[in-house]
Amino acid sequence: MASWYRGPLASFDTETTGVDVERDRIVSAALVVQSAPGGAAAVRTWLADPGVPIPEPARAVHGISDEQVRAHGRPPRAVAVEVARALAEQARAGVPLVVMNAPYDLTLLDRELRRHGAGSLAEVLDGAELLVLDPRVLDKQFDRYRQGRRTLTDLCAHYGVELVGAHDAAADALAAMELVRAVADRHEERLGGLTPAELHLRQAVWHAAQARGLERWFERSGTPERVDTAWPVRPARCRCGERLEPGHACELAA
Repeated sequence: MASWYRGPLASFDTETTGVDVERDRIVSAALVVQSAPGGAAAVRTWLADPGVPIPEPARAVHGISDEQVRAHGRPPRAVAVEVARALAEQARAGVPLVVMNAPYDLTLLDRELRRHGAGSLAEVLDGAELLVLDPRVLDKQFDRYRQGRRTLTDLCAHYGVELVGAHDAAADALAAMELVRAVADRHEERLGGLTPAELHLRQAVWHAAQARGLERWFERSGTPERVDTAWPVRPARCRCGERLEPGHACELAA
């Protein structure tokens, strides 16, 4: 039986107004689906009008302007709901979902849904369970002592994956998918025998350990900093700092 990484995969990516998952907004998103390595990829894209100005640093990264989103972008609630339902469709079909640095994109999607009154990501998924594959977590687990950064660009260069048009959501999603296949191929003896469901559970543990290790490094460097251990979605917190659970009276942090 062929290993999971030689079969169908989906991949999700966003471009945003910034790097703060609690406050920043989705500007564009893409979902790429491929049935097998080297096969044709089906690409679905979204452009949202985030309702706030896109800061210059963000525009410099992805090249999307306020004028573009005002003219061609759709309401952010509609985009967030459509994206979440598209992810749910892949999950129900049993297709693993690649998300590079999943706690960023999936948490931001969750907060967009909550912000616009659509419920949490879990609620919109309506029972569909995402089987997430995060190339950043996988690479850090199996090549943990390698020096250097682990951005999408860096990892693609390390694994020989072509990345054309970086910081376009569709281009990044496709590259992340190819990257996961490359990581799994290189570490086939340790990854090939696991199912996507088993990998999803293990990545949550690996990410938590990686986050705690990074916190210790910050402490030794004299710059203590908290690193969230949650994966693939960070729990929502309200203005008082507590997790947003059913029945909690406070609001989502602004």
